[in-house]
Amino acid sequence: MWYFSWILGLLLACSLGIITLLWLEAQQAWAREHMAVDPLTQLPCQEEMQKRLQEKIANSRRNGAPFSVLYISLESFRKQHNLIYNEMDTILRGVAETFNNHLRNGVDISSRFAPEVFLIVLPGARMRDAENTARRIQQEIARQLRTADNLPVQVQIGVAEYSLQDADEVDDTALQEEVRALLRRAEKSLQPAQLQQ
Repeated sequence: MWYFSWILGLLLACSLGIITLLWLEAQQAWAREHMAVDPLTQLPCQEEMQKRLQEKIANSRRNGAPFSVLYISLESFRKQHNLIYNEMDTILRGVAETFNNHLRNGVDISSRFAPEVFLIVLPGARMRDAENTARRIQQEIARQLRTADNLPVQVQIGVAEYSLQDADEVDDTALQEEVRALLRRAEKSLQPAQLQQ
């Protein structure tokens, strides 16, 4: 008779585990469906990336792992070539698609952060790794994307690393300020496009 209650307990534990798993999957699906997404590129938009950056900083504080940010700008390219918005939309979609080839699926996070700015978070990446990723993305965009006049698309990419040395206090205001400081460092480090033709 004792084995009957043992089997019943085991079945109950398995059922609770399955219910918990289904609940977590439903929560993740809901979050994906209700995430603020840019309609043009289908990437998360600025407010969603702000939340994710705050999460990454909090995680970095807990586990000590660094992460890097790529600040990718097409602003000067659009101004230099006086591109119309329809053409720019096509380029922006192409840039977003290029990220799929160079980012770790389920690890790295890309977003459309401003009209002509993308942001990529590379968890666990040190500055050198992030700079290599930035160089590969920059070269791939120049190789794959062209304007209507057949000019290669040139992006400027700034790189910044967040590590525990950058950490301040733990409150939400400090988190928001750390996000702003990290983005300012990335934007200040923007490098002009260097093409190999």
